[in-house]
Amino acid sequence: MSNSEWIDQFKGLSTLPENVKRYLVDESKVMRVPPGTAVFGPGAVPDNLLFLLNGRVRVQQTSESGRDIVLYRVEAGESCVLTTACLLAHEPYSAEGITETEVTAVAIPRGAFDRLMASSREFRDFVLTAYARRITDLFRVIDDVAFGRIDVRLASRLISLAPREDDLATTHQQLATELGTAREVISRVLNDFQKRGFIAQSRGKITLLDRASLSRLAESA
Repeated sequence: MSNSEWIDQFKGLSTLPENVKRYLVDESKVMRVPPGTAVFGPGAVPDNLLFLLNGRVRVQQTSESGRDIVLYRVEAGESCVLTTACLLAHEPYSAEGITETEVTAVAIPRGAFDRLMASSREFRDFVLTAYARRITDLFRVIDDVAFGRIDVRLASRLISLAPREDDLATTHQQLATELGTAREVISRVLNDFQKRGFIAQSRGKITLLDRASLSRLAESA
């Protein structure tokens, strides 16, 4: 991939004026990060805005009681809304981002980000549109945690984590982190799913046996 081709992976960036795209290319750098790497964490101040070309980053937060919850994932073709918020507010992170796969990303330095936000309406619109879209997703997470039935949420998450394969490598604790609840709660619901023939369980693995029933449950909210 040439230095400029990455821009075409982002619909909003590909329509920027040519001088803005050239500036982005000149100021940015492509980086590769192995899986399982913390790319940011609580208290750190962001130096760059990252645009993901390949891979996936999980953004999660730890409560005062020590319970983790997954807020969202950043996929290829997206940027991180928390990083955007911290760059705009000049505030440190309150959550952590961990690469779930090998990641290839483009890093836009803070100085270039600030200059483009101030000088380019098109770049500003791109950033704020992506920011607004992800904020809406975060409100859904809050609504689910506060009001959603855990069996419905778990059925939905199992399907989303295993969209093509029926075997899912995960633990009860990892699923509890995904949904912001206790491991014991997840174990109880999974055992119920197993009794109903929805899934089969073994150490570190869950097999989806009845995806249709799980889908109906997930859609019943």
